[in-house]
Amino acid sequence: MSVCPCGGLPAGTPFEQCCGPAVRHERWPVTAEALMRSRYTAFATGDDDHLFRTWHPENRPADTASDPRVEWTGLTIVRTEAGGEDDAAGTVEFEANYRGPDGPGVLRENSRFAKRAGRWFYAAPVEDA
Repeated sequence: MSVCPCGGLPAGTPFEQCCGPAVRHERWPVTAEALMRSRYTAFATGDDDHLFRTWHPENRPADTASDPRVEWTGLTIVRTEAGGEDDAAGTVEFEANYRGPDGPGVLRENSRFAKRAGRWFYAAPVEDA
């Protein structure tokens, strides 16, 4: 079994026990960080359906498709704030390494997550004050 593209939660967990069930619609992530990891995995595996389903409907763009020219090569969770099973909102700051048409890069974002009908959704990047 290979390690999940997100790096595993806990570290080293195989895809089948980590993000696999979420991406296959078998289990909804129970924390904001778990949802963030499953979304990263969806980008890494090209699972656009999971990206669409996990984007908050109030902020979802018309096109949620991932860019097939981008290879996602690693995820680092910098910090989380709230976003636990009993929370209604939370943030996850992360760095996602990639290789694209213009070479390697790092996407850095502090993302807002919100619960709707008991499920976590990606809302939007946190705006700097």
